[in-house]
Amino acid sequence: MEDFKNSKWFQRLALATCFGLIVAVFASFWWQEWQYLLPTPIPDGYQEVFVGKQIPQDVILQVTQTQKQNNAQKKPIFLHFFSPFCPCSKFNIAHINYLVERYGNEIDFYAIIFNDSEYEMEFIDFSEKYNIPIPTILDQNNTIAASCGVYSTPQAAIITSEGKLFYKGNYNISRYCNNRDTNFAEQALGALLEGKNPPDFGELANKAYGCELPEDYFQ
Repeated sequence: MEDFKNSKWFQRLALATCFGLIVAVFASFWWQEWQYLLPTPIPDGYQEVFVGKQIPQDVILQVTQTQKQNNAQKKPIFLHFFSPFCPCSKFNIAHINYLVERYGNEIDFYAIIFNDSEYEMEFIDFSEKYNIPIPTILDQNNTIAASCGVYSTPQAAIITSEGKLFYKGNYNISRYCNNRDTNFAEQALGALLEGKNPPDFGELANKAYGCELPEDYFQ
């Protein structure tokens, strides 16, 4: 009789443990999903940058230092702001690869990695790690993001061949980039190459979603 009671007790304990683990896994998944459905908090010290602004020449040179260009060969620039520690950035890999394959002959693409002293990491070569042939630039002085008005990842910024900001914002309403109707960055690229004005997508494109930058990034 005593063995039977002990067996019942162990069964209940095992069931309670399994239930607790299921709840914990579900709560963790829910939190991961929920936190990225909310807009990224605007950091202290952030200054809004509007479409049409002239990007400082020193920022352009910091980006294009890996490629030799002359005035006759200047192309528009696409900046892919990326963090290797951001789940949203990882979900975005297939989409940025698609954009590079489709527009790489007409647009110069760059991956911008944030300089975050919180992580002691080796320099991550975007091309080598993800097999996407674009140069990786480390935003050493925190100036590239600030000049483009970017404060989360993943984000896109498109700069015209004259050095003006044509688009900055989200890639898509979905962090998986599976809603083609809201491929904001791709639609902006199309408008630029067709000689049209920058499209106005409203808050869905301009209100940043994704992973926050370090707290003191804009201070």
